[in-house]
Amino acid sequence: MLQLSSTVTIPAHEIEISAIRAQGAGGQNVNKVASAIHLRFDIGASSLPEFYKARLLKLNDHRITKDGVIVIKAQEYRSQEQNREEALKRLQALIESAVVRPKLRKASKPSRRSQLKRLDSKTKRGQIKALRGKVSE
Repeated sequence: MLQLSSTVTIPAHEIEISAIRAQGAGGQNVNKVASAIHLRFDIGASSLPEFYKARLLKLNDHRITKDGVIVIKAQEYRSQEQNREEALKRLQALIESAVVRPKLRKASKPSRRSQLKRLDSKTKRGQIKALRGKVSE
């Protein structure tokens, strides 16, 4: 069971975890032991609240397939148990990041004083440029 908040949990039977052989260097251990973890979590078939599901499906993340399945591969550690914990942490972080609502942007307006100051500087700059012209008699 994965605890997301005080009210939301994911039962263990909804998370599909399989052990696979890790890639890369590592000597004989890589060839013999299936220490990498392949985690699959179907968003649509899960018991998550609808708000969580909608926010997750809107995410533009390479770990979420078109079918709405989260696929996470953990192979950082040499032990299977550490990789399992790492994969579950990544799943939890992904779901929590999707649920956080971004702050609403409040449109700001320049003050009257700053507007007048800007117009005054533009006028002065224009006068300086006008004085650069040819002198007429």
